[in-house]
Amino acid sequence: MAIAERLLANIETVVHGKREEIRLVLAALACGGHVLFEDVPGTAKTVLARAIAGSIEGAISSRIQCTPDLQPTDATGLSVYNQQLRDFEFRPGPIFANVVLVDEINRAMPKTQSALLEAMAERQVTVDGVTRPLPSPFLVLATENPIEQEGTFPLPEAQLDRFFLKTALGYPDAEQELLIMREQRDGHPLATLVPAITTGELDGLREALHDVYVAEVLERWIVDLVRATRTVEGVEIGASVRGSLALEQTSRAWALLHGRDYVTSDDVEHLFLPVLGHRLVLTPFFLAETRELTRDDALLRIRDRCLEAAPRPRPDWDGQRPPVAERVAGAAGE
Repeated sequence: MAIAERLLANIETVVHGKREEIRLVLAALACGGHVLFEDVPGTAKTVLARAIAGSIEGAISSRIQCTPDLQPTDATGLSVYNQQLRDFEFRPGPIFANVVLVDEINRAMPKTQSALLEAMAERQVTVDGVTRPLPSPFLVLATENPIEQEGTFPLPEAQLDRFFLKTALGYPDAEQELLIMREQRDGHPLATLVPAITTGELDGLREALHDVYVAEVLERWIVDLVRATRTVEGVEIGASVRGSLALEQTSRAWALLHGRDYVTSDDVEHLFLPVLGHRLVLTPFFLAETRELTRDDALLRIRDRCLEAAPRPRPDWDGQRPPVAERVAGAAGE
């Protein structure tokens, strides 16, 4: 779709060499979901958040730097007494933005993490008994630092489940890093970034998801895959129904961002770990068994077990829409 390609190309003028990772984030944006990054510092997460906001006309970005003393009102806002009006007035916090970067979210206390939960799940915040809607579009990009665990509060499974997907940007390759170094000699490219789409076009992109075709065989396979996470060896708690919904919706967005109006089995398999991996609680025995592996490598084993329990559709099936006559006949048969 032209809108998606224009948005992607505009962001790539600032964030180089991360096309597929940016596509994942845009897929979540198109679905109205949020993204969790587990990444080391200095990998352009803040730049990506600002680039997305800067590419949408009228969008506002903000940043919440999480620390153990961060209070919920520091993120959501609070009511302050106005002596001239002799009344309390609400001053919105940084959560009232279109693209919000929540940096090192696991350094915030559980009380503050739970305050973000309402914003992420319901697109609103409640302060002093008054519920206020958040702007649209609304995207949370949260980060976790995997190399420092002291003074952190691991996210509970309920909040992890609210993130549409989890990914990492990682370091750029040598050529891209050289390009970034040269590009920032005279200033940051964000300073010259101009909007590429309007909020109305973004709404159109979201509407286009409804026209992306998902065959019944793929719908059933998505459900079977998610259900397999609840029964395979090595998983203590599998993905919930939110996992099924997120995998199906993200597959639609992923297909659209690749210029297709239909989902393939490759799309579903590629998105299995970004969408479901962070939703799984692994058994202590499996963690001990794979202690020499990274979590990503351990999750690959879980994915393979799920694929064994719920095999892919036959290999000659490519997911394309059947001819109109076949679709009409199929609907009539139902």
